Amino acid sequence: MPRPHPNYNACRSALPPAARAVFERLLAELKPEDCQAPMALLAGQGRLPAFLPDLFRVENQLLTLARQPPPALAGENGPRQPNPTLRLVPVGFRGLARLLSAPGPPPSPAPGVFILLWLEPDSGRPRVEEANDADLLALKLLADPDDCQADLAATPLAARLAEEAIQQGVAKGLILAPPPRLRRPSPAAPGPAGARFTTAPVFTLQWHLTQACDLHCRHCYDRGRRETLPLDQGLALLDDLVRFCAARRVQGQVSFTGGNPFLAPHFFALYQGAAERGLRVAVLGNPVSRPQLAGLIAIAKPLFYQVSLEGLEGHNDAIRGPGHYRRTMEFLPLLRQLEVYSLVMLTLTQANQAQVLPLAERLRGRADLFTFNRLAPVGEGAALAGADSKSYRDFLREYLRATQDNPVLGLKDNLFNLLLDEQGEGRMFGGCTGHGCGAAFDFLAVLADGEVHACRKFPSPLGNLTRQDLATIYDSATAVTYRSGSLACAGCPVQPRCGGCLAVGHGLGLDPLIARDPYCWRPA
Repeated sequence: MPRPHPNYNACRSALPPAARAVFERLLAELKPEDCQAPMALLAGQGRLPAFLPDLFRVENQLLTLARQPPPALAGENGPRQPNPTLRLVPVGFRGLARLLSAPGPPPSPAPGVFILLWLEPDSGRPRVEEANDADLLALKLLADPDDCQADLAATPLAARLAEEAIQQGVAKGLILAPPPRLRRPSPAAPGPAGARFTTAPVFTLQWHLTQACDLHCRHCYDRGRRETLPLDQGLALLDDLVRFCAARRVQGQVSFTGGNPFLAPHFFALYQGAAERGLRVAVLGNPVSRPQLAGLIAIAKPLFYQVSLEGLEGHNDAIRGPGHYRRTMEFLPLLRQLEVYSLVMLTLTQANQAQVLPLAERLRGRADLFTFNRLAPVGEGAALAGADSKSYRDFLREYLRATQDNPVLGLKDNLFNLLLDEQGEGRMFGGCTGHGCGAAFDFLAVLADGEVHACRKFPSPLGNLTRQDLATIYDSATAVTYRSGSLACAGCPVQPRCGGCLAVGHGLGLDPLIARDPYCWRPA
């Protein structure tokens, strides 16, 4: 009996027992480049799965791919181009790729399916996936841009579809692109977080369109009056954002919020303007009617729709108003019916800390993600007590354990990374905005009158988009100071994925650019 071949395990698992010995002998005798022969020679060895020839071709391509060197990273000024190791294998079945990782149900016949195989540009690890429409669109855009743009011209929101497809390809490593120019000062000791957390591929503008709101929450950061921008200035702001993102080689996102963004006079026009300009769109708002939500989706489905709950019904309604809990719990199934990703956010205080995990149980299977921010005692929130700092580490530990059982629980607070680093499990996550504290780095807040802040949760003014362009504000010395983070965090190996919460420190009377997050438990 020949020694089992170290590859083709998926084919081996799919073969009937009578054919496996013949298969092993053929593999031992043939060179990799002769790999088509075994399928013909296996004829007569019992009833073979119809998908086996396709699966064999995919495994053979994977074998030859693994012998190639990893692709070189794109240069600083190079063009976006397909990964040179990329291979497209046409097959007649869906579900083939998953058989390469584990046995499963047999693939189903389907015409026009492609399997993508490539080496990751950073690690050199082989990847195998069934191509989706975005993958194929991105590759076609690069291979034949003129022909593809002609097809897209008749498609609503063509710019958004094209840019999203390419950015997804870059994120997967299917496409090599110059590195983003959105960078924060490198930490003195990046440690396990790695240099990639000092650059960001997406820039988000959280746009508070209006101060108008149908709620009066007891922890609201700002109930002051601000004029809203006229429509022409709002569209000019979007054009400025597009220019900024193109110059920094990043994907742009607008998260529309308020107040209640649906109460802004030009919300739908601005939402459509953002989508038409190729920007990703999201909503941070309150429950709305089905027609309102459907009208939004008719323009472009939001990346997510975020609503807030502050605990179980009694406590939530004491904070956000009578009936709010019920309206929100009824709104979440509507988001699911219309296939909009739902995110529930809680502002953590001393009063609701014990309700977080019970609320998560109520949201199990009802929301896509539930997480929390600590209270920044700013504005009306200054009258509330924040979470207990002495027991906070234990609370995070209990929450982290609960994530293993309840899939709705997500991680957002940067301090989770302290706990994960202590556990030494290599499970650290991206932190608050995907890159630790994103204030003035991959995130800015713009208020209704165009005033820009590093973070909405505390006063951190940087300029005004009615008088300055976004690049000038972003490159200002004040913005650089905010994205450098607190001096007290300098040298901490977890800093690129952490940085604490500047807003919490400010709300407790500290200078957040000098003092560290008061909830941090690491020795000074």
